[in-house]
Amino acid sequence: MAVKVLLVGCGNMGRAMLVGWLVSGKLAAAEVAVVEPNEALRQRASETGAAVAEHVSQLPAGLRPELIIFAVKPQVMRAVVAEYCGFATGRTTFVSIAAGIGIALFESLLGEKTPIVRCMPNTPAAIGKGMMVTVSNAQVAPAAETFLADLLSVSGRVLKIDDEGMMDAVTAVSGSGPAYIFHFIECLTAAGERVGLPAEAAKLLAMQTVFGAASLAAESDTAPGLLREQVTSPNGTTAAALQVLMGQDRLRKLIAEAVEAARDRSIELGK
Repeated sequence: MAVKVLLVGCGNMGRAMLVGWLVSGKLAAAEVAVVEPNEALRQRASETGAAVAEHVSQLPAGLRPELIIFAVKPQVMRAVVAEYCGFATGRTTFVSIAAGIGIALFESLLGEKTPIVRCMPNTPAAIGKGMMVTVSNAQVAPAAETFLADLLSVSGRVLKIDDEGMMDAVTAVSGSGPAYIFHFIECLTAAGERVGLPAEAAKLLAMQTVFGAASLAAESDTAPGLLREQVTSPNGTTAAALQVLMGQDRLRKLIAEAVEAARDRSIELGK
């Protein structure tokens, strides 16, 4: 059985993707090879049954995967990608899940005719609840895009965009977005304690409320704004709280400022 996917880097995100492919049956262990220089991470990868190497030079001669997926930190991406130029024959599609690294960098290292996909995941992908956004250069074949989307679907929802310029905004909303929600849970938990709830009860109420509300919004055909209105009785407790959050567009403006700051930082990192 030929190797279809070469995974470069098997940290938390890389391993989550690998395990998802194998458990879901999207790939057999024999169809995946992993390059991971860290011994502990390499050992964890080998436990999945996939072929594992410390360095690209240790891979079998003649290996021609359909996809090479780079799951390494942005700081080392240039040095790592340069080691895979030998695969840039046009038959292999290169995929990056690193934030802030544009397609142009890969084209400069691998050649402008090399098929390249840039993907922005987020951390819930580790439990199959992520948001995966992709953008491709003109060299990527439809079959490769379909194959990749099928693999990524194991990690959550997949959205393909055509304008790479949107990726900084994607990073600001879904890439960094889980941290905003985690902080909201922290704040709601602390507020619960402040009004008299025990710490564990406040934490449970905050987490389950965010989880339930997000699930309802995702599964309902009703717009979030209408769902909010359905919960809000006139002059009731929810209305009193929303007057604080929504008065003078307080929360809307704060979230907008946060997202703009993240987008601007993503632009800076990509220069």
